Amino acid sequence: MTEATVQPLTALPAGKGGTVSALDLPGDVRARLLELGLVVGTHVEMVRFAPLGDPVEIRFRGCNLSLRRHEADGILVETTP
Repeated sequence: MTEATVQPLTALPAGKGGTVSALDLPGDVRARLLELGLVVGTHVEMVRFAPLGDPVEIRFRGCNLSLRRHEADGILVETTP
């Protein structure tokens, strides 16, 4: 049996994804992501990191979005090996 792991989205390499398990973010950032459809249970993928690691590009629900790295750190995802 494989056990799921919960980790920040930024811990995943580009091209990998997981299912959102929590949004550990300040209220305004959290509200904006919820409005965009990034809710618990959504599949999200890490697309790429900028050359210096900030910002990052993520993909969910068919859309790409760039976030500051510290914001993406607050998106906790569940992955299975």
